[in-house]
Amino acid sequence: MTATLTSKVQLVTIESIAIHRVRVPLVEPFRISNGAVTEKDAILVEARTKDGVVGWGEASPMSGSFYSVETPDSAWQALTADLIPEVLDAGAFDVTNCFERTRNLSDNAFAKAGLEGALWDAYANTRQVPLWQLLGAQPRSIPSGVAIGIYDQVDELLERVERYVSQGYKRVKIKIEPGWDVEPVAAILARFSDVPLMVDANGAYSIDDLEVFRELDTYSLMMIEQPFARAAHAESAELQRQLRTPICADESAESMEALESLIAEGAAQIINIKLQRVGGLSEGRLMLERARSAGLECWVGTMPELGVASAQGLHFAALDGFSYPTDIEASSRWYVDDVIEPQIEIDRHGFIQIPEGNGMGYRVSREKVQKYSIDKAEFAA
Repeated sequence: MTATLTSKVQLVTIESIAIHRVRVPLVEPFRISNGAVTEKDAILVEARTKDGVVGWGEASPMSGSFYSVETPDSAWQALTADLIPEVLDAGAFDVTNCFERTRNLSDNAFAKAGLEGALWDAYANTRQVPLWQLLGAQPRSIPSGVAIGIYDQVDELLERVERYVSQGYKRVKIKIEPGWDVEPVAAILARFSDVPLMVDANGAYSIDDLEVFRELDTYSLMMIEQPFARAAHAESAELQRQLRTPICADESAESMEALESLIAEGAAQIINIKLQRVGGLSEGRLMLERARSAGLECWVGTMPELGVASAQGLHFAALDGFSYPTDIEASSRWYVDDVIEPQIEIDRHGFIQIPEGNGMGYRVSREKVQKYSIDKAEFAA
């Protein structure tokens, strides 16, 4: 279960906020059932307190309709029009209550996650403690699992699985879509019989595809993630009743309200908590506590994200209550570069070590932010 903050809350006054829109090329295109991307388009949020302490956050929706209706453009608009003015006008306020303060201002969860991440990081740096401590977690190594996209040929997929398993990743997730599901699963398990394997459909199927899932059910997968559309809770519940393999909610678990519906319907046994999707650390903690109280298992997912949001996800994953390896991976798995130093790495046993230090423990490289920046805006109280 999550824990309370370790000491009395200290009020923080934010003096200025800058937002940097960056685009970092991917090592290779990432393809899921909704489409493909070749670069990471994200917004870095830089908050400075009246005492000169800086915190960083990341608003990291994918471009277009790759994952959600939220995009970098809509996140930028939400930050500049609503969220940043609210924070700068607030004076001294409780960072841990930021999400409640902005709950009714915008429905763009990604923008809220980016702003709140910067404020939590500034708060941790002000208190001179690591972020995990403020969240009520304990220091630990974070197990990492790899997410692999869709390829034109099974041989390409098998080559990637072999590469990442040899690097130590604790489990493998592959993306599936109609026509690319049973065959790649069978091929992977025929060659890598001991690999913990799960599949992620990103909502590409319907209840009419029940026979596909019955066949997948024979392979003893860890879970089937988001088989149906985000609002199809009743259909997901029906599928879960038909299968032994646990159903995992991802896009469907987008808010506390959605989580309550999933629980009421019995639509999933596992919840993937993505801080970007749910609006940040505060809401993520509440959802973890509620899901665990309902007997659901949880794990920490990503979009994927650049190093700022990934680092904060690692601190979140240090909380008690997570049952599976996170989707947070080595920076070099995704990007030709990253904006943090040191970059995120996994050890040969498949774990990520959170660096010592205040805040998120990683340093944002201003040189790299400038190198990849395509736009910037600054705001002062």
